[in-house]
Amino acid sequence: MTDQSTILLRTAEPTDAEAIATLFTDEGYPAGPSDIAVRLERFAAPEGRVVVAEHDGALLGFIAVHALPRFEHGDWIVRILALVVDAGARERGVGRSLMAEAERIGRERGAAFIEVTAGHHRPEARHLYESLGYDASVAAYLRKKL
Repeated sequence: MTDQSTILLRTAEPTDAEAIATLFTDEGYPAGPSDIAVRLERFAAPEGRVVVAEHDGALLGFIAVHALPRFEHGDWIVRILALVVDAGARERGVGRSLMAEAERIGRERGAAFIEVTAGHHRPEARHLYESLGYDASVAAYLRKKL
């Protein structure tokens, strides 16, 4: 059994690609280690970060965030682009720890807001976000496939 005090958070490394790919694939987003390695490189810019959570050397989850400058104000917004926790590690504080780290990154960056999207098919994720104070009533999200 893990608890939040024994979870190590660190920046993802190329050697994490295989474990991240497994987690992502298990969550319904098929990806191979080489796909994840490329994505990790894209997030190596100052505005991006991928953080993993591990316990006793096992990768329990990850979060990918990206800071964007807002045009209407002179500040930033941080967007959580991916959050995955191993099914066997859920309800142990891993997701909460990763979300707290994303918020810390946002404050470090000087962001005014942090945002996350949650698909209707993931009510447990939506519940987590709302329990952490994320306001679902501000969502105005439209998408068009290109």
